[in-house]
Amino acid sequence: MNESSTGPAAVHAVRGRAHPGGWSGAVRRAGAEALSVVFPVWCAGCDAPDTALCDQCRPALIPTPIARVAGEVPVHAGLVFEGVAARVVRAAKEEGRTGLLRALAPALECAVAASLAAATAGPVVLVPVPTSPAAMRRRGFRVVELIARRAGLPVRRLLVVSTAAGDQRRLGRDDRARNVAGSMRVRGSRGAEGVRVILLDDVVTTGATLREAARALTAAGAVVVGAAAVASTPRRRRMPERALSRELGGDISPAPR
Repeated sequence: MNESSTGPAAVHAVRGRAHPGGWSGAVRRAGAEALSVVFPVWCAGCDAPDTALCDQCRPALIPTPIARVAGEVPVHAGLVFEGVAARVVRAAKEEGRTGLLRALAPALECAVAASLAAATAGPVVLVPVPTSPAAMRRRGFRVVELIARRAGLPVRRLLVVSTAAGDQRRLGRDDRARNVAGSMRVRGSRGAEGVRVILLDDVVTTGATLREAARALTAAGAVVVGAAAVASTPRRRRMPERALSRELGGDISPAPR
């Protein structure tokens, strides 16, 4: 073979014919296939192989604003916590699949926009519900803060957990409220005075966590104008405590903070 036939253009042409996308594309594909054997990937929504989130499940994460209240706090969520949305949230939180949080970012962004639209005019600060030390040790990240970062939303950590609350997953509505009562406080002595706040959370179930966060902020002089969440559990008629406990302890129940 002469020199001209082995020049850069010729090599690129051969690569293009033998392997679409060139040798580098073939190497990437081979590497991905090898990694899928060692570290298999499946769709968080439906368990389809070789993808973190398949094309059929992605539309289930298109935000649909939902309005509800938690005590006196108006709440907006981007998704209903059921089906694909619930499975994706759980996979991100409990299986450490943080790459999925980017797919949940539009839901939080939508909820924040709805909360801002519903609030009176004026500057607001986005304050995440605090993550307990136990949850931080278990996961290694703060769920709603990381989603907010993926959405490009600035947050301010005004709240901290002051007393440890028990696992919320298997508690009924009233027990959840008692469990988190008095568990939060504001950082510093005057850090929240006069601040208008929109609370951020990942999943709203009974609203007990948001009510406690609003209580702590209000006690410190803040004005809570609303709350925004990635998802909210479906509205149902009030059910017995034991039935609610079973439901929230099932496969799509939100994890404790």
